[in-house]
Amino acid sequence: MIADVFLDIPHELGEGVLWHEERGELFWCSIHDGELHACSSDGENHRMWRFGEAVSATAIVDRGTLLVATASGLVRFDIDVDDREVVCPFPETPIPVRPNDGRAGPNGAFWIGTMGYDAEPAAGALYRFAGGVLHAKRHDMTIPNAACFSPEGDWAYFADTPTQSILRWRLDPDGGDAIGAPELLIDLRPENLKPDGAVTDTEGCIWNAQWGAGRVARYDPNGRYIESVTLPTAHVTCPAFGGADMKTLFVTTARQDMDAAARRADPLAGAIFAAEVAVAGRPEFRVELARP
Repeated sequence: MIADVFLDIPHELGEGVLWHEERGELFWCSIHDGELHACSSDGENHRMWRFGEAVSATAIVDRGTLLVATASGLVRFDIDVDDREVVCPFPETPIPVRPNDGRAGPNGAFWIGTMGYDAEPAAGALYRFAGGVLHAKRHDMTIPNAACFSPEGDWAYFADTPTQSILRWRLDPDGGDAIGAPELLIDLRPENLKPDGAVTDTEGCIWNAQWGAGRVARYDPNGRYIESVTLPTAHVTCPAFGGADMKTLFVTTARQDMDAAARRADPLAGAIFAAEVAVAGRPEFRVELARP
């Protein structure tokens, strides 16, 4: 399968793509520009909001509200009137950090990773926001990525990109929190692949964007490779299912770490891509927030 250009907007670091089924809109982030973008399923009605700081991921609260991960913390964002409120700051850390990959999980929770601005080793962490409280689930992470969940909500998946591995973590069926220790699911070291963002489909398979490889690869729930979607640019960052039948795979990309010569050779770096696939995705879990 080959992805086509959906929107040729050269983001330095596009991330956090999300389909809002109720609104029929696609949302995504431009991390370094501090921007949240949105458009319809055909690429029209493009809108953009500036946050003035790093913005990396969102989750759906309801039809008109998103939870947005920013450098300041988690922000309640009213889409239609552009009203913003920090609902939970990130903890202070010895090395300044920003948010990276994140996704809503079972039981109204939001899972979000942080990392150093220069990807300092072990400066980041993986958090779970639930019940108005931010719980640290894993420390000493460098580039947390691939946060996604099995359709039944019994497994959480995540990666620390430099380890070249995707792990899975059993979730409590009652509270949705992690149980025990995570275990290795997909070892990408033999192929020298770097896991970035990920999403699951209705069959429970994991679609993983792989930085530098120009592809989104699909793995079955046991971690076996099935197929991939190829993109005409190398730095692939995050996938999301959307469209009327949930069979369009939208993918963000980046130009980060590319010099002038590399950007000339890869002019589509940073664009948003789309591919029609045979299996459907599923609607995102939603985050529960207490109303003020």
